Amino acid sequence: MNAIDKTASADKPRSRYSAGVMEYRKMGYWQPDYEPKDTDVIALFRVTPQDGVDPIEASAAVAGESSTATWTVVWTDRLTACDKYRAKCYRVDPVPNSPGSWFAYIAYDLDLFEPGSISNLSASIIGNVFGFKPLKALRLEDMRLPVAYVKTFDGPATGIVVERERLDKFGRPLLGATVKPKLGLSGRNYGRVVYEALKGGLDFTKDDENINSQPFMHWRERFLYCMEAVNKAQASTGEIKGTYLNVTAGTMEDMYERADFAKSLGSNIVMIDLVIGYTAIQSMAKWARRNDMILHLHRAGHSTYTRQKSHGVSFRVIAKWMRLAGVDHIHAGTVVGKLEGDPHTTKGYYDICRDDFVPQNLAHGVFFDQDWASTRKLMPVASGGIHAGQMHQLIDLLGEDVVLQFGGGTIGHPMGIQAGATANRVALECMILARNEGRDILAEGPDILNEAARHCMPLKQALETWKDVTFNYSSTDTPDFVPQATAAE
Repeated sequence: MNAIDKTASADKPRSRYSAGVMEYRKMGYWQPDYEPKDTDVIALFRVTPQDGVDPIEASAAVAGESSTATWTVVWTDRLTACDKYRAKCYRVDPVPNSPGSWFAYIAYDLDLFEPGSISNLSASIIGNVFGFKPLKALRLEDMRLPVAYVKTFDGPATGIVVERERLDKFGRPLLGATVKPKLGLSGRNYGRVVYEALKGGLDFTKDDENINSQPFMHWRERFLYCMEAVNKAQASTGEIKGTYLNVTAGTMEDMYERADFAKSLGSNIVMIDLVIGYTAIQSMAKWARRNDMILHLHRAGHSTYTRQKSHGVSFRVIAKWMRLAGVDHIHAGTVVGKLEGDPHTTKGYYDICRDDFVPQNLAHGVFFDQDWASTRKLMPVASGGIHAGQMHQLIDLLGEDVVLQFGGGTIGHPMGIQAGATANRVALECMILARNEGRDILAEGPDILNEAARHCMPLKQALETWKDVTFNYSSTDTPDFVPQATAAE
């Protein structure tokens, strides 16, 4: 932290613009009486100062280092509207059940950010301050994005409503599967997996995050075999099908080439990975909008900075950025699968993706009201270690505007891939029917599935194969505010 000024007289404070080092809070970055404007961007940071560092000074430093400050007073501040451009920390609260950590609320004037640029927003908010030595750890927990800023972005290229219209699928979750093994298959065998899964009842299949263009299968070969499989499955079933063709590549030129080829083959969806970066994501969203394509985002790499509670960036922030950036799908957790996902936190993610207005809900980790101002809705995707026997839990937790992806839970079926897809489709259809009939699907779910399995051997085999498979590990990213159970509960 900046050294306390020892040159100023005790009875005569030095000027804000005197040369030398000054505490951040004395430089104007701590303003406890500040009332955020409707047009301010507000960030909530979890600040863990080094031992002996005052939490208010640490929080003021975060405000300073993420806006206009540097380690010493600079006279060029006076060439700007510095009072306007300084970020203002206006509230610091202790984090519940986490001694030594503090929630810092920081407001940023809208003029600090380039319109319609996630790269600029992130460079400003998280670009430098996370390496600041006086902090043990720092995490961006949430952001309030003002309507004035939201409207500078295009939002999802297609959105949930139009996607359902294009696919002619309503009133239920969409079903998908990731091709397994994700690496090593030839193009022909890869296409066979796609065909059998789609013919068996799935709506989508997908490439995984790390299948691009390797020696065992060139991307063009995969695209050709996959679209042959899609077209054959559509002709066989009479349903609209799709497969997420991963166009992630080393350069934007290569990505555009692959996406254009996917479109020329008649694909309705392409896929990108989060690791391509925010500028590339927004560029692909613009391409998808121009070409009437659904854009699927695999959140590859996100857990390197979203999973730990003390340091990094919460996934709820990434979800907000990606809805602004313009993707149509994003992997958002399953709760019951093999990947990280607290139920309360995951519900918060899903609300951010799908709701037009998201109210503050501390139990879900949502710290601010967020008005999306008619920004198109982002379809959350649930995948990773789920199977047909969990269908009642998935629908109860995640609702119907979601893609449920059963990779191993389709391709690992003892009767084959097509049977695995059929098991998932029958499980889904019987559960949606029971829900529409007013039954308590969470309580009655196992009975509903077992009754359907009497008339569907693939479902019966799936239930027998995976009935005891669970991933009951404690989540590392849980809400700090948990509702207390009442006596009646």
